[in-house]
Amino acid sequence: MSIDRNAHPLLASLSVLAALVVAMPPSVADLPDQLPDPDGRPAAEGKPLQVFILLGQSNMLGFGRIDPVDQKGTLSHLVKTERRYPHLVDDEGNWTVRKDVRNVHVMDGRGGSLTDFTKFRDMKNEWLTVTKGHIGPDLQFGHIMGHVHEAPVLVLKACIGNRSLGWDLLPPGSERFEFEGKTYAGYGDKASSWVEGEPKKEVNWYAGRQYDADTGHAKEVLKNLEKYYPGYGGQGYEVAGFVWWQGHKDQNPAHAGRYEQNLVHLIKTLRKDFDAPGAKFVLATIAFGGDKLSGPGLTVAEAQLAVDGDSGKYPEFKGNVKCVDARPFWREREVSPSGAGYHYNHNAETYMEVGDALGRAIAELLAK
Repeated sequence: MSIDRNAHPLLASLSVLAALVVAMPPSVADLPDQLPDPDGRPAAEGKPLQVFILLGQSNMLGFGRIDPVDQKGTLSHLVKTERRYPHLVDDEGNWTVRKDVRNVHVMDGRGGSLTDFTKFRDMKNEWLTVTKGHIGPDLQFGHIMGHVHEAPVLVLKACIGNRSLGWDLLPPGSERFEFEGKTYAGYGDKASSWVEGEPKKEVNWYAGRQYDADTGHAKEVLKNLEKYYPGYGGQGYEVAGFVWWQGHKDQNPAHAGRYEQNLVHLIKTLRKDFDAPGAKFVLATIAFGGDKLSGPGLTVAEAQLAVDGDSGKYPEFKGNVKCVDARPFWREREVSPSGAGYHYNHNAETYMEVGDALGRAIAELLAK
């Protein structure tokens, strides 16, 4: 005898619950320390595309060097000499490819308009793999998202280097504030700071311009998914999460002291801007110098840790915002390809470990 589940509210509710359980990613406890090799198959058909939007500055942009293999701290050395991250290479030593995760990076075009955000550079539009040059945290983050999701995944990075939250990435609605006798910009101001009563030194830029550009570029990608996710069949998408790694340019007393307030506003604004109130938000602290981080840099890191939903400071972020402390992932120049500390000495391990921590953090939030 067939049963009409719609006529039986209890059975209907159980059916919905069962569907949700099947769709949920596994808990972080189910994530192995070492990911298995990707199977090379595309994602399950008919499921909405799971979109993760990655934002920040050069931290997120990614400067982990891939080669040469005999240089400590490069990805090739870590994988092919130290035998780390074996899921990145196949049995023949070639870089593996995930056909269920699309890795896209869009960025301002050179000489582009200050306000036209429909024109930008496609820095990357490929299945998740390792190509030449550098890697960012999106590599390992994408592998984890592909592992925990049956649905197709789009890792959508929209960022450029040398940008501060207190000026370039200032979210709409941010207000001016006073610090040591100066007024600092609110959203839309064309001077970063000024003394009241004196002429402002305005520039061809405005507070929040990079926020507008990065989010505008990301929205254009979402409007053209057929171009950025081959095989997309109009099944829809969900902005499932935001990922943030930034802070280098905010290492001054004024911006560092305002960082926590700006970050809270950023989280709320992004969710509203992308009509994704339930999207999870994960971030990593800045980590320059590791446990030696001090001064305004330490102020920024402490502000980043304060927004974690488990800190108790922001009850509305409980279970949906998580911050990972990236300072343990700092690697000294002696074991790195360079001494460019502002780019984490170009050490690929730092970028892989930050991406791993961010991926596991968002998997944990999604499982809840």
